[in-house]
Amino acid sequence: MEYTASSPEDYISQLSEERKTAIEKLRLTVKQNLPGGFEETMAYGMIAYVVPHQLYPPGYHVKPIEPLPFISIASQKNYIALYHMGIYINSELLAWFREEYPKVVPTKLDMGKSCIRFKKVSSIPYELIAELSGKVTVEEYIGCYEREIALIKKK
Repeated sequence: MEYTASSPEDYISQLSEERKTAIEKLRLTVKQNLPGGFEETMAYGMIAYVVPHQLYPPGYHVKPIEPLPFISIASQKNYIALYHMGIYINSELLAWFREEYPKVVPTKLDMGKSCIRFKKVSSIPYELIAELSGKVTVEEYIGCYEREIALIKKK
């Protein structure tokens, strides 16, 4: 589901009470654990944490007017989603997350390339998300991103 919200607070205000509580807690978890330099905004109808143009002027290669996306939080129709571009482009981070997830969540990991889906609010592993949020600095992410873009351009 895409919400027409101008701010994270506006986005959250449009949610059901159960989703509102979970998204607020997820937002707080990410914000409190992200390394410095990332900026909270709205992007693609979701709460987003991005590398601002001041730190990475080229922006997102797909749409350079947009800042470089890193993490997004969304309330979708059937689940809450956490999109993490770091696990998409960093195989070591992805391996770590896949190894840690079953240690704290009894249900099977439901995940796409960068999307982690939580069908039950009660299954959101906030402490694991906190750790994941703090694992990649802005500088490390930019470096990984630029290596991936260079590989894409070679193809």
